[in-house]
Amino acid sequence: MKVVSEKTVKLKRVITRSGAELYLIELEPDHFFIEQNYKKPSRYGIAYKKLKEKYPDFFMFWEIRENRYTGRMLMGTFARREEIDRFITSILEEEEYKEYPVEREEIQ
Repeated sequence: MKVVSEKTVKLKRVITRSGAELYLIELEPDHFFIEQNYKKPSRYGIAYKKLKEKYPDFFMFWEIRENRYTGRMLMGTFARREEIDRFITSILEEEEYKEYPVEREEIQ
């Protein structure tokens, strides 16, 4: 394998104002991904909490650049072969999380 480019990435554990302990993936001081807050009673907070109950190794991270949400999300899970189809089917069929509002909190 040939390395085409390289970037230092920091993985941090942070505590929000609401007391949620979240992962933060820092690419640069003004560019990072922060884990969805599972304590937030919002569309994606509710969806994330439900997904984490079913799939503890599933993660959702919002992209933040220059202290602003970009509207992009990094999502992924660590799954065993026998879990992959069940995971894909479950996320395609459940839509009750859409009943909740879309909310964003200030970054700083």
